[in-house]
Amino acid sequence: MSEILQNQRISKDFCLMKVKEKNQAVMGQFYMLRAWGEYPLLSRPISVYDADGESVSFLYKIVGKGTEIFAELKAGDEITLDGPHGNGFPEAKGKVALVGGGVGIAPLYLTAKTLKKQNPDMVVDIYLGFSDEALLVDQYEKVADRVTVNVGGFVTDDIDPLQYDCIMTCGPEIMMKVLYKKCKSLGVEAPVYVSMENRMACGIGACLVCTCKTSAGNKRACKDGPVMLGSEVFGDE
Repeated sequence: MSEILQNQRISKDFCLMKVKEKNQAVMGQFYMLRAWGEYPLLSRPISVYDADGESVSFLYKIVGKGTEIFAELKAGDEITLDGPHGNGFPEAKGKVALVGGGVGIAPLYLTAKTLKKQNPDMVVDIYLGFSDEALLVDQYEKVADRVTVNVGGFVTDDIDPLQYDCIMTCGPEIMMKVLYKKCKSLGVEAPVYVSMENRMACGIGACLVCTCKTSAGNKRACKDGPVMLGSEVFGDE
């Protein structure tokens, strides 16, 4: 069990939780979180928003019973963390675009922070898409060279993929697919990495609930991903 240091509701539907936990989490990974006994049956997969070796933070959206329970937790309460799991975003060079939609913005904070730490001269631009209310923009501005915010529209319209050497994205599958297709139609040579948000049960690749079709056959989002090349996931569509 790990101690919750902070659990702040930052909007009607979103919360930011910080947990005391020694970790080696890297950009794009996730944990399985649990704060109950037998019900709900399954733990919840939540992306790492930030991590510093001594604590890990999670940005999550309240969408059901599990996340409703998380939202009621307070500093000093305990929660079970299992992780970090998954293959995260890769190292990159040149000019990088990070594109997130909804709760898919979560892993982009640590990703930008890590990339800038690895190479302070690297240009990292973040594109944030929201359906009705922008969140944490001031925090993302601290770790990026430029932040573009789109509320109520399509954040994929705001990016010129030809400007970048690498593109990383997380959010609704349709958003990531549109972005990949846009890059392909423009003849973009930069790799496009997508973080799949499939439903998960075990988080370690045993149950196959999160299986997704790729050009290389079926892959497990939790074990083989969640980060994969867009060409693998959307290339044949």
